[in-house]
Amino acid sequence: MSSLVDREQQTLLELARRVLTAAVECREFLESLPVNEILQRPAGAFVTLRRRGRLRGCIGQVSSGDPLIQVVAHCARAAALEDPRFEPVRPHELPELDIEVSVLSMLFEITSDQIEVGRHGLLISREWQRGVLLPQVAAEFGWPVEKFLEETCTKAGLARDAWKHPDTRVEAFTAEIFSELDFRRPSKAPVKPRYSSST
Repeated sequence: MSSLVDREQQTLLELARRVLTAAVECREFLESLPVNEILQRPAGAFVTLRRRGRLRGCIGQVSSGDPLIQVVAHCARAAALEDPRFEPVRPHELPELDIEVSVLSMLFEITSDQIEVGRHGLLISREWQRGVLLPQVAAEFGWPVEKFLEETCTKAGLARDAWKHPDTRVEAFTAEIFSELDFRRPSKAPVKPRYSSST
C-alpha cells in the first residue's frame, strides 16, 4: 500500500478517536465510515493507546482482506476494551489517551540476518500459535535482532529459541506509523509520521 498523505492519516486518527470514545462510553457507533478510495484498500493495521506515555492497549490485524478503514475502526474499539493485558479503558481516561496507528505492509518471509531493528516487525508462527511485535517495539527497547526474535516467540507462546526450529515460520512486515501527538506538535505544518519503511 502506498504511503498515506496527512489528510488520510488524520482521517484514520479521527475515526479511531470517535470509535474509541463511543466504545468507552457504551454508545453504539452509528456514523458511516468516511469514503476514501485509498482507505478502502485492504491492509493490516494496529491501533496503540498510550496514557501519559505508557502503553494502555494495543490490538491489530495482520494481512487482512478487509478495507484499512474498517480494520482501524475495529482495532480502536478492541484496543480500548479487549486487550487482555489491561482493564477496559474508562471514560475519565479518554482525554489522557494518545492514539497511534500503524499501517502494515504485506507479510514476507525473512531470515534472521535480514532483519533490521526499527524497520521490520515480526510475525512468528508454528501451527496454531503465532505472535506479532511491531517495528517500534524493538526500537523502543533497544533490542538486538536475536532478542527481538526471542520476544516474538514468547508472544506466540513458544520457546524463546523456537525461531531456529525448521517448523517455525518467521515473517516480517514494515509499517507506516503516525499518532495524534504528531499532529498536535506546535509547528507551521504537521510533523511527518515515523516510518519503519515505506509500505
